[in-house]
Amino acid sequence: MKLQSQRGPMAEINVTPLVDVMLVLLIIFMVTAPFLQGGLEVDLPKVATRGLDVREGLIVSVRRGGAIAVGERVVPSGQFEDALRRARASERPVYLKADQSVPYGDIVALIARLRRAGVVSLGLVTQPAQERR
Repeated sequence: MKLQSQRGPMAEINVTPLVDVMLVLLIIFMVTAPFLQGGLEVDLPKVATRGLDVREGLIVSVRRGGAIAVGERVVPSGQFEDALRRARASERPVYLKADQSVPYGDIVALIARLRRAGVVSLGLVTQPAQERR
């Protein structure tokens, strides 16, 4: 007499591996979603104990009233990109200093113009809270 196996094909689907894979995918999407948000790409200067050394970079200043200076020279708005090319802004870091009374929209528009002119490294210069007067 031969013993026949009582086992037949299983008609059930094991969903445990499917649930495990779905949970792993959920965690991956939850972790990566905050990094997918768009925005302005600004290379902010790193905090250092000795302060920021801006001597090798180009300083672009926006003064009260909207006057723009590239380095020490005030330039008209129409000649801003030409002044950046003459100062070789695309080859070195650029630091943006803006008066706090200048509207935010004007600063964003200026950052867009800097990016179109080829500026790769852009830092925003601020003043620490305890030094404000």
